[in-house]
Amino acid sequence: MKRNFITLCTLLLTACGSQDPKITLFGNEAFQTEVDGKPVGIYTLHAGEVTMQVTNYGARVVSLWTPDRTGNYEDIVLGYETIDRYINNAGERFLGAVVGPYANRIAKGRFTLDGTEYNLPTNDNGQTLHGGLEGLDRVVWDVVSASEERLVMKYLHADGQEGFPGNLQIEMTYSLTPENEFRIDYRATTDKPTVVNLSHHPFFNLKGEGNGTILDHILTINASHITPVDSVLIPTGEIADVTGTPFDFRQPHTIGERIGADNEQLRNGAGYDHNWILDRKTAADIELSATVLEPVSGRTIEVLTDQPAMQFYSGNFFDGKVNGKYGKPLRYRESLALETQRCPDSPNHDNFPSTVLRPGEEYTQVCVYRFGVK
Repeated sequence: MKRNFITLCTLLLTACGSQDPKITLFGNEAFQTEVDGKPVGIYTLHAGEVTMQVTNYGARVVSLWTPDRTGNYEDIVLGYETIDRYINNAGERFLGAVVGPYANRIAKGRFTLDGTEYNLPTNDNGQTLHGGLEGLDRVVWDVVSASEERLVMKYLHADGQEGFPGNLQIEMTYSLTPENEFRIDYRATTDKPTVVNLSHHPFFNLKGEGNGTILDHILTINASHITPVDSVLIPTGEIADVTGTPFDFRQPHTIGERIGADNEQLRNGAGYDHNWILDRKTAADIELSATVLEPVSGRTIEVLTDQPAMQFYSGNFFDGKVNGKYGKPLRYRESLALETQRCPDSPNHDNFPSTVLRPGEEYTQVCVYRFGVK
């Protein structure tokens, strides 16, 4: 779907009243291409005080603009300015993408389901990360419908693709709401028993992309346990209490306050790159899981989900060698990810919530990022 760039800019400026939000929108010419014979483009969504652009290559959020407490806008997610930079990527692979069909890691790329062992391509220290070599982040999603507030996409992950069993039919809806929420709704069905764990992988900096450290962001996570990991970030199977550790964010802490502590788990993750088991009040309702505050701008994110877990990653592997979409280096610990999901390596741990999906069942998930100021 093509949009008139000038008309849309005018619409956004008018909708925001007398303030000039100085929002940069990327035209379709920078994203229009074909991959594997399927069309790729960019789509602009706007509601409330939030404007977001998405490409259907990997269902990636390219930019997301929100105001600070004085009404000044910044793009608070990391991304690239052309489709070529996503396809021929020289830096972080998962910027703003959907990840799966199994988000996070599967140990040694192997799992057994109903007595059959499945072997997946490994792409992360001998493990399978975010779906393998060609996960959902590296395919073209079919656009079902697009409007100013909603983008609906679908993709068929074929039986045997990246080693996963079953024809997995996925539908995903990105919505912006008048309450300044970015909501993601997932649905999936299969014709053969398989494992499914979908997630979204935004890299946030509430100061704006390339504008400095996230170590001063104040984080709260409603979780009293994590799943500890070994040296290659595979869960040990333990569910560990966070009390008295640098992983206890039940009360607000800056991310940098304890990230350098003498702690084996922090050494294993090179910082925070761990799965928190959320303290849920219900089994299936959408509940608050985390909040982030950038104290200077006042920008906030609330993360809500119906999932049992969330991965928090503190941008430990960025090295500044690649620039973002505005020409600023993407540096070490200048972004964070909060990925709602089920637990990593669940197919190999009977004590983790099941990720098995069978014919006749439907996988669903809701994740909401609610933006505000304080």
